[in-house]
Amino acid sequence: MAHILDTLKERGFIAQMTFEDELYKQLEEPTTFYVGFDPTADSLHIGHYIPIMAMAHMQRAGHKPIALMGGGTAMIGDPSGKTDMRKMMTVETIDQNVECIKKQMSRFLDFGEGKAIIVNNGDWLRSLNYIDFMRDIGSMFSVNEMLTADAYKARMATDNGLSFLEFTYMLLQSYDFLELFHRYGCRLQMGGNDQWSNMMHGADLIRRKDRERAFACTFQLLLTHDGRKMGKTEAGALWLDPVKCKPFTFYQYWRNVDDQDVGKCLGLLTFLPMDEVRRLSALEGAEINEAKKVLAFEVTKLVHGEEEAKKAADAALALFASGGSGEGVPTFAVTEAQLQEDARVTTLLNLCGLCKSRSLARQDVQAGAVALGDEKVTDLNAVVTWEQIGPDGVLLRKGKKNYIRLVRA
Repeated sequence: MAHILDTLKERGFIAQMTFEDELYKQLEEPTTFYVGFDPTADSLHIGHYIPIMAMAHMQRAGHKPIALMGGGTAMIGDPSGKTDMRKMMTVETIDQNVECIKKQMSRFLDFGEGKAIIVNNGDWLRSLNYIDFMRDIGSMFSVNEMLTADAYKARMATDNGLSFLEFTYMLLQSYDFLELFHRYGCRLQMGGNDQWSNMMHGADLIRRKDRERAFACTFQLLLTHDGRKMGKTEAGALWLDPVKCKPFTFYQYWRNVDDQDVGKCLGLLTFLPMDEVRRLSALEGAEINEAKKVLAFEVTKLVHGEEEAKKAADAALALFASGGSGEGVPTFAVTEAQLQEDARVTTLLNLCGLCKSRSLARQDVQAGAVALGDEKVTDLNAVVTWEQIGPDGVLLRKGKKNYIRLVRA
């Protein structure tokens, strides 16, 4: 059986790690590790999916995952990747988000007796004594070293600068690792590569303070072949919650990824054997669509269940076979009164969420990217009639990948 680090490398997960030879040896025996999740919303999104999949691979290899909810650190906010300070969140909102995320994570990890656990760092961070913390933990950090972190340098270069509140985030995240080591024997922190600086300091804190082995390992971020962040739809983030992002929309996103990204996504986002991943990735021309169908089905099955994945696949097939009247295609209900008030296609594009604004809707019409039923919309003042919608609805399209079936309310 392959070493888990070799498995993760082969599938495309690994970005960086500390003390690689030591970590290989450590993971030859069952090891407790953790990944932190920032509860700034009541759902996980596709950006969380990479570390969750890595956690699942680690668990299957016999290691024990800790999913650490940032109920304490979320009150400050991680400055990594941000040009502005995050909005302050109430304790009640954070705790509610944590509960929602807990439910979602059970789809991917085994939380049975002695298996994975979920921990909230609010349990120890919210009651910290500032003086004791700064004497005990703050004294272990060099400001000079902290200022070399990319997240801090980026923020200091902006007009808004970096608040002292955010500057302490690295200390708190490092303290989390120390606390998890003391409570659960946790020796490894894993997470996105944008957390590299924070994670290195956490492992270093344990090594310096307790003279014990501790490690950090980061994963590649989910980027397209040309470096853009994946997981953005017209409506925003690609959420794992079916209420925030319908399974059909989720399926269609992966069905339409760029040809050059299919292999990477199959390795990272599914449990397909790598021989099958390589076979599918090697398909060319029109055949690559078969690989995209497999990718979309497998990812949707993991996130929403096999039944929803089948529904989404059938709906996608019906969409193209029957001009978009298939069941499962996202719908938007329109009243006759709405049409009497404003029935313009550009208004409906905005209302149903295909376009973020009416001005963008007008631009899409002018670009020839909008169709109603089988007819391309070229007139900015084109309207939708109650008769056009009819009892079965009518398909409103933007480009090749975005569809909504307008139905009578």
